[in-house]
Amino acid sequence: QVQLVESGGDSVQAGGSLRLSCAASIARRYCMAWFRQAPGKEREGVAAISPYGGSTYYGDSVKGRFTISQDNAKNTLYLQMNSLKPEDTGTYYCAAAWASVCGSWWPRREVYGYWGQGTQVTVSS
Repeated sequence: QVQLVESGGDSVQAGGSLRLSCAASIARRYCMAWFRQAPGKEREGVAAISPYGGSTYYGDSVKGRFTISQDNAKNTLYLQMNSLKPEDTGTYYCAAAWASVCGSWWPRREVYGYWGQGTQVTVSS
């Protein structure tokens, strides 16, 4: 059983930074990703990272501002968010895909079999 627990969400002003963490109880390595969901909108992929080699993928709206990383020794996934904007507001979810490497499919929600409970990020202008 895979358990994912996010933390680090907070309320910040535009231009600020936050670092989200996702503690994972995982026996094997999966493609890991961050998704977010704003009120009234669909859940969208933010970033993903392959467990071996660390290839990373980003949504267009966060490229250059967000950085996904992982510490395999600690089984922890991170999302460093800089230059935050009000449109970054939402609930952020950590997810693990049924695949050992990520690919161009990474933003597709249906390939992720494990999800955390989410952590709230609010960015005010």
